[in-house]
Amino acid sequence: MYSIIVVPPPSAEDQLDHPQIRLAPGERLTFGRGADNDLEIAHDGVSRRAGAIAAQGAFWVLSNLSSSQTYVVENPEGAGEHIKVGPGRLDAPVPFEFSRIVLPAAGDLLSVDVWAPRHDYLSTAGGLDGATTAPAFSVDRTKRYFAVLAALCEPRLRGEPHAPLPTMDQVVERLRPNWPAASRTSVQWNIDYLAVKLRLKPAPDTADTGPRLNGKKESLVSLALRFDLVREDDLVVLADPSPGRVAP
Repeated sequence: MYSIIVVPPPSAEDQLDHPQIRLAPGERLTFGRGADNDLEIAHDGVSRRAGAIAAQGAFWVLSNLSSSQTYVVENPEGAGEHIKVGPGRLDAPVPFEFSRIVLPAAGDLLSVDVWAPRHDYLSTAGGLDGATTAPAFSVDRTKRYFAVLAALCEPRLRGEPHAPLPTMDQVVERLRPNWPAASRTSVQWNIDYLAVKLRLKPAPDTADTGPRLNGKKESLVSLALRFDLVREDDLVVLADPSPGRVAP
């Protein structure tokens, strides 16, 4: 089973299509300007053999094959949380659930997203000795993707089981009090990630383009409510932090 998903930067010809590359534990992907790489990044400022990504179970490692450039791996959800991988560094472990490799390229900053959706989290429940049962769905309620999922589920959790799903603009507006930088693009990015993390999206070799966004939102909400991934008390993640205001 795959454990790491690499989302390449959009090409100049197609700014909307982001083909995903899935790596199973032990598999490796090379990237760089050269056509002999698994992922070709056609930019004059990128080394011919720039680096390599290897899947290691629920995390991944990055090798910087450049002789002069330092790469930065950012946690898009962290307050500036990042790690630096210097020139020539091999197999630097990356602990983030989703990450962005930033490649300096002759005045430009190129980014490659890497997702590790198999991240599990410690359960507080004690009990029997031995291996624990693997969770059906592993979600971190402190992450922005969970807030996006909660915003999608909110109308139906508020007592309207057949309520229409909120539009992208309504989701953005709902998230703004806690996430001022929320945008249609960032919300859609999180919806795409949720579809992969909750295993709604088929592998690239089994579908041409995947489900349309509306169908994806409906599938996410249906799954989340059916299996109690989001409950009414989880809507606290949408509460307006401003004093004197009450979330609707």
